[in-house]
Amino acid sequence: MTSILIVEDDATVREMLALNLKAEGHEVVTAADGEAGLAAARESPHHLIVLDVMLPKLDGLSICRLIRKDSNVPILILTARGTEVDKIVGLESGADDYIVKPFSLGEFLARVRALLRRSASTAPAPSRKDRLETKEITLDLISRRAYLRGEEVKLTHREFNLLAELMQNNGAVISRDLLLEKIWGMEYVGDSRTVDVHIRWLREKLEDDPANPQFIQTVRGAGYRFEG
Repeated sequence: MTSILIVEDDATVREMLALNLKAEGHEVVTAADGEAGLAAARESPHHLIVLDVMLPKLDGLSICRLIRKDSNVPILILTARGTEVDKIVGLESGADDYIVKPFSLGEFLARVRALLRRSASTAPAPSRKDRLETKEITLDLISRRAYLRGEEVKLTHREFNLLAELMQNNGAVISRDLLLEKIWGMEYVGDSRTVDVHIRWLREKLEDDPANPQFIQTVRGAGYRFEG
């Protein structure tokens, strides 16, 4: 059964969302403040986390960043702030999607379904090779481990898939839209800038100088290209 964690301090909203998610067949865990939510996220694995931004004790964006250090669980942000800046901050904190309050129950459930479908189908396409190698980077597709100059680099599930897709198309330019479809799935309804965020994270882990990348290059107006 799919497990969904809801972290929301408004009891009415929390209970309404939980009730409807249970009606759809999901197991639901709830938390009323940020500290309890982070503890619940770390205590047991979940298939999706629904996270309010404004929470007592620990805010939602801080929780999102902490979760992203060691988990790629899909995160849906609930926020009363709908400006472009707020959306960008949410995505750069590690959220997969966001929904602005007040929202309809139908839209909320549709976004939940889309995130769950996408997370179930984000593995790279099967390859005849069991590893991808360049002079400096090696991806073991069986153990799903990444190595830079022989040293292991810790990547999240989605970072690994994104790097694998780029390396499998070494030298070719891949558009953001195609990367979204390949890595996040055709059902993705969020912002395409989530690709840019994950590329930035990869560069921070792989590049000697992330501002002047050697491996993952930006092709302005076209997308990204791996050179290795």
